[in-house]
Amino acid sequence: MNCKIETPYYLIDEKKLLKNLKNIECVRERSGAKSVLALKCFSTWFVFDLMSKYMDGTTSSSLYEAKLGYEKFGKETHAFSVAYSAKDIKALKNIANKVIFNSVSQLERFYDEVKHIEIGLRINPGISYSHFDLADPARKYSRLGVTSEKKLESVLNKINGVMFHYNCENDDFEIFSSMLDEIAVKYKKILNKVEWISLGGGIYFTKNGYPLDKFCDKLRSFSKKYNVQVYLEPGEAAITNSCELVTTVLDIVKNIKDIAIVDASIESHMLDILTYRLSAKINAKTGKNSYIIAGRSCLAGDIFGEYKLLNKLKVGSAVRFVDVAGYTMVKKNWFNGLEMPSIAVKRLNGKVEIIRKFLYNDFLSDLS
Repeated sequence: MNCKIETPYYLIDEKKLLKNLKNIECVRERSGAKSVLALKCFSTWFVFDLMSKYMDGTTSSSLYEAKLGYEKFGKETHAFSVAYSAKDIKALKNIANKVIFNSVSQLERFYDEVKHIEIGLRINPGISYSHFDLADPARKYSRLGVTSEKKLESVLNKINGVMFHYNCENDDFEIFSSMLDEIAVKYKKILNKVEWISLGGGIYFTKNGYPLDKFCDKLRSFSKKYNVQVYLEPGEAAITNSCELVTTVLDIVKNIKDIAIVDASIESHMLDILTYRLSAKINAKTGKNSYIIAGRSCLAGDIFGEYKLLNKLKVGSAVRFVDVAGYTMVKKNWFNGLEMPSIAVKRLNGKVEIIRKFLYNDFLSDLS
């Protein structure tokens, strides 16, 4: 039976998730490109049983993420880190199918320990698509990936594949296509000598209206031309529009404008909104009633956004923020000691399950 859940809580809808997963499966079938889930974006492993039916594995940014993918998702386990420690490598070499290095120096340092598995190297192509300098992998002085072609060629005999992660929320196929062409020209010698290439994440190919036919044709053509297995690393593309943060209005105060305070916080529960100075998307009909909707932390800028709503808000009103799966649950924190949102899943059959409820003891044990 469906259950009444105390707010705040994240609600993952498997039917909405499935829509993205079927697009991912379609891309694999029509292009040959495999997709591995980017755990840095979404690590809520209780829905991995569903996701693993449509995806080929996981890719990580740390040892803990790699272990999570290996233990809870299965299939292929790709390990990447901006910088590995010796302890990381010791653990990863027993669980990862691929270890991808960020620099030639790290590759050479740890090569002997991981040469029994597939090795990759991240390349910084000097081009990128990003609306934010903060997230631009090819920004000035970027530490992300190798820029020297001479250094790349010096270790070609030690690697099986390469990774180009140069997109951030890129929903423009033509830009994606032209950048891939640039990479193909610039790195032709390298592409002809590796077995696989990862194009990273940040490609919004599950967006409504995205030209999947052209996308698949491009990937298939690229793969055939260079005789490589193409990998995609969808994060947001895998989980977009599949989750809500459900909150309740606790108070409404007036300071020239009406400000509704809900029982959640962007600082604690939707940190990307604060980081990139965005407004949260809301599930509500538009009207003439204007509200600033704010969180209940002591941070002055704890603001979800300003909205014009059809219905007036009052204490006890539900406010549902949508499209919150990506970079939310992986970044939530205990700022102000605020109650952590529970995690719930709406199953394919319509039933809602509470997967995890966080209590005071979780707060207590996390801090000492």
